[in-house]
Amino acid sequence: MITIIVVDLRNPKPIYEQIRDNIKHLIVTGALKQDEKLPSIRELSLTTSINPNTIQKAFRELETEGYVYTVPGRGSFVAPPPKNNPDRINELFQTIKSAADELIFLGTAQEKITEFIRETCFKEDIKHD
Repeated sequence: MITIIVVDLRNPKPIYEQIRDNIKHLIVTGALKQDEKLPSIRELSLTTSINPNTIQKAFRELETEGYVYTVPGRGSFVAPPPKNNPDRINELFQTIKSAADELIFLGTAQEKITEFIRETCFKEDIKHD
């Protein structure tokens, strides 16, 4: 069950995107497991004081992106990881490349970038297939 949703009202990113990104992070890091039930929109609205329509929009995007699925009358659940999504994989590699390019432009050594990726992305507590 989701324990913490962090929303920064000073952040220029829309609230629904912050919620979506929070839940997505919990899923990809394994904090939320496959088929785990998410709190209802009403429950999240009450605990976060965020408009239910905003939370609904975040859930709808998560469903469109394949991170959650909805069972009518039962709620939303964590979806199984997709086996192959070449478009999304390519998009993520481009994001990494853009970030690395900017880090190099800012004077960061390639070794430091590689070390950072190894230390932060390939921890044993994060499962990668």
